[in-house]
Amino acid sequence: MKNNAKSVSASLAQPAVRFFSVLPQETHVDFMGKRYIAFVLSTVLVLLGIFAFVQIWTGKAKMGLEFTGGTALTIDFERAVPIDQARALLAQNGFPDAQIQDIKGTNQLYIRMKLSEEGEQVAARVQALLAQSFSDSKPTIVSTEYIGPIIGRELRDKAIWAVIFSTLGFLVYIAFRFDFKFGVAAAIATFHDVFSVLGLSWALGMEFTLLIITALLTIAGYSLTDTVVVFDRIRENLRKHQRDPLIKIINDALNQVLSRTILTSLTTLLAVLVLYLLGGPVLRDFALVLIIGVIIGTYSSIFIASPILLIWRRRGLTAQVKG
Repeated sequence: MKNNAKSVSASLAQPAVRFFSVLPQETHVDFMGKRYIAFVLSTVLVLLGIFAFVQIWTGKAKMGLEFTGGTALTIDFERAVPIDQARALLAQNGFPDAQIQDIKGTNQLYIRMKLSEEGEQVAARVQALLAQSFSDSKPTIVSTEYIGPIIGRELRDKAIWAVIFSTLGFLVYIAFRFDFKFGVAAAIATFHDVFSVLGLSWALGMEFTLLIITALLTIAGYSLTDTVVVFDRIRENLRKHQRDPLIKIINDALNQVLSRTILTSLTTLLAVLVLYLLGGPVLRDFALVLIIGVIIGTYSSIFIASPILLIWRRRGLTAQVKG
């Protein structure tokens, strides 16, 4: 019996399993003490984003073919044509903004060009240019798509509303998952992320395409997921430490999930960085927007979403958490 008791006590004395962490087990960073600096920085980013939004809404920003209208061609070659040479050829002959993609498993190229004075005759001219420079490959037009400016404007408006409604949907989700005040904080942080990334993308001179809109929606979802993890810990700490000041509860929660937040962001950034380096020119802006979004989303879950909870009274938050 004594031996059994010793073995049991020895097993209980063994150290608990420790998971991999990039930081010490306990950190005591005063995130809330830096919230006003973060608010100033975020105000600048959001104002830049609002200005970029106005530029996009009025059509003054650099817009992609989907929104401005233009021509899309699929051209087949008997022999594969180097995509860089085809891109350089079109750029030298009046199509500097032509976007070219090779269709995997075929000798076909997908070429998109903005509206020009040549109108629908642009397809014949592109085929002639390619036939002149790559005569051995015998280019043939497989399909031609013409997008008018009216359709482009409709797509632009629908894309903008898609971003707005998806963000409102996130508010409803958080409101049901936690409570309304948490939902408002998460929605503000999500709007902050979308507008911040939008403004930085515009400042970098990116062309706004459907891929960029997809990246913005992805960023909104990523940021929300990160915020949910933080809010879960804040809610748990509110239940456990009801007598502690709210600012301490939030600071403790952020420090407790800090290692997880950094690891998640780093692994996501590594994957997106590979896409940026190896995805080619067509996916480069898309990947860059995601990189910016991951950084902004991580920042906002700590310095924007959580401090907003301090605006609410402690009594109201605690009562809703208990309910």
